[in-house]
Amino acid sequence: MTFSFGKAAAIAALGVVAMTAQAEARDQIRIVGSSTVFPFATVVAENFGKTTGFKTPVIESTGSGGGLKLFCQGVGTEHPDFTNASRRIKKSEVELCAENGVTDITEIKLGYDGIVLANSKAAETYNLSRKDIFLALAKQVPVDGKLVPNPYTKWSEINPDLPDTEIEVLGPPPTSGTRDAFVELVMREGAEQFPMLKEMGKKDFRAVSDSMREDGRFVEAGENDNLIVQKLEANPAALGIFGFSFLDQNADKVHGSIIDGSAPTFEAIADGSYPVSRSLFFYMKNAHVGVIPGMKEYVAEFTSEKAAGQEGYLTDKGLIPLPEEDLKSYRSAGENLTNLSL
Repeated sequence: MTFSFGKAAAIAALGVVAMTAQAEARDQIRIVGSSTVFPFATVVAENFGKTTGFKTPVIESTGSGGGLKLFCQGVGTEHPDFTNASRRIKKSEVELCAENGVTDITEIKLGYDGIVLANSKAAETYNLSRKDIFLALAKQVPVDGKLVPNPYTKWSEINPDLPDTEIEVLGPPPTSGTRDAFVELVMREGAEQFPMLKEMGKKDFRAVSDSMREDGRFVEAGENDNLIVQKLEANPAALGIFGFSFLDQNADKVHGSIIDGSAPTFEAIADGSYPVSRSLFFYMKNAHVGVIPGMKEYVAEFTSEKAAGQEGYLTDKGLIPLPEEDLKSYRSAGENLTNLSL
């Protein structure tokens, strides 16, 4: 059987036509990713849909890790155009993207957020150290010079100044950027307060610092932070882990714990005095620009002064804005499709 160059060219042309038809079948931006960034992206998407000729983007809250996994599956209209993340993309995720042909990615930092440990306003405000939190939530803890399964059932057993209530903390799953950041900024910092752990090799240390207890004291509550707030209202004895924006939006229902002497406020996160704060990002698949309508325009809306600036509408939702020059830099990256550099 012979196969001519002409036939091959014809089949290739048909493939291009099929891809074009598929592209034309989706004229709406698709976004996945972080539950923390979700409310900010939703407001931007709604404004974008109202004020431009483009359709309102469809946004799915999958968690940072889940969103990046979907984003990195490949190029084509069956794959997302953007993914939101409450942590920076990892080297391993960039490599996964590259393996699947997603090689041109623009990174946009949109601002800052704090991670809070909050509880119902019907209960007292907790005043915690990161050491206290590690001892409450780690799967294994040091006791009398030995590493043992976590024996603590009440906060007062960890620190007599804390309430005599059962330890119950609702938090995000491993796919969440909030979980990643909480582990990095709270659990590892708390673990480093113990010389016997600090002297371990990195791998052994991380095995202890990064492992949450599985005996019901720490409860994985999914990617829906609003659901955690509802559960805290129903159970004043419990605490929940989520982003500052959800605390800000539900200030009539819950209050944030003081951590290492600092309360989670807009000002404390902005000036760096609140110790549990992180950067928020989203990532754009540059190969989809020009195929899916409105992608660069969406980035321009998100990085505009009226949205992400010092007095932008996202600050009303709890976003801690970037310095003006940094925001301009990321706005330019979106305009020029500047490729990600780790």
